[in-house]
Amino acid sequence: MISLAFHNASLALGDQIASGQTLLVSGGRIEAFGPDLAIPAGYQSHDLNGDILAPGYVDIQVNGGGGVLFNDAPSVETIAIIAAAHAKLGTTSLLPTLISDELDKVAKAIAAVDAAIEASVPGVIGIHLEGPFLNASRKGVHDASKFKVLDLEAIELLTSLKRGKTLITLAPETAPQGAIAALVQRGAVVFAGHTEASYAQIIAAEAEGLRGFTHIFNAMSQLSSRAPGVVGAALSSATSFSGLIADGVHVHPANMALVARLLGPQRTVLVSDAMPTLGSDQDWFELKGEKIFARGLTCFTPDGVLAGSNLSLRDAIGVMMREAQVSLAHALSMASYAPALAIGLEGQIGQLAAGARADFVRLDASAKLLEVWQGGIQF
Repeated sequence: MISLAFHNASLALGDQIASGQTLLVSGGRIEAFGPDLAIPAGYQSHDLNGDILAPGYVDIQVNGGGGVLFNDAPSVETIAIIAAAHAKLGTTSLLPTLISDELDKVAKAIAAVDAAIEASVPGVIGIHLEGPFLNASRKGVHDASKFKVLDLEAIELLTSLKRGKTLITLAPETAPQGAIAALVQRGAVVFAGHTEASYAQIIAAEAEGLRGFTHIFNAMSQLSSRAPGVVGAALSSATSFSGLIADGVHVHPANMALVARLLGPQRTVLVSDAMPTLGSDQDWFELKGEKIFARGLTCFTPDGVLAGSNLSLRDAIGVMMREAQVSLAHALSMASYAPALAIGLEGQIGQLAAGARADFVRLDASAKLLEVWQGGIQF
């Protein structure tokens, strides 16, 4: 593998973008970086002319892309198509996400992700199982007929992935006492979503190991004067993460800004919730036999119900900057470091750090995406 040197670069390093930097890559990983860093002999040199080098984006909620939906055909081929579609837009790591389905489909999806990681499909870091252990009163476009009770057999299935990370979205109020703790003890990361839980139920779930919230504000009990609900619990938590669909439609810009201000750039996790239209020429797809249409960055049923997005994390960064007045450095952190930290992969992906995988994007001064590297290889 070719060793690389990126010089005259502005590096996105957490809360700051530092100019006049050099970054070295060897063996597909970041070797070192800093100002006035000597470039060893034999390294292929890239002069960035002051452009920004930022960590590759990490998307922990990806239903589809490139014209395919993970649920329709959970296979290595489907995963590779989805990952490639997102990589073109700067997402170098992702969790293929299965929407609520039968448990045999869950098993197939887990096996497909295992096989994809074993086959070194670029960018695949695990799986997100969004359901089927959700609350029907907050089902969104999920098929409530697929919803199940979380028992020991299901816990064993959900935590059966051999390679990579497993993120599970569930409704805590429907889970038996101790079930979240059992999932966490088996290595899963658990988020609350599609839930009518009370504030007290969320606090109890956090005591069992609940780590975050799936698409905050959407499909969950809201904040009111005497009932903080899931939203209140998420916004007041000192430790949890919140996924945020920043398309400007799922969540009002004022609420996006509120999340960013209260949780900060290390716990606000930008997610795409992307559907098959992302990275394809089509503007509709089928979900459970119903046509879903992409309009702008958002997907809708014919009745106008939100049904995922046509959003990439590249787009979400721009929306956060324009509509929520978030700085570029913070928006980049929300799309890279925060999601990596949420699922326990900090230091490996999502940041420019010695030893981390050499995944990064090149941006110009206006944050336009210019180039993408994945594992030290230009995509």
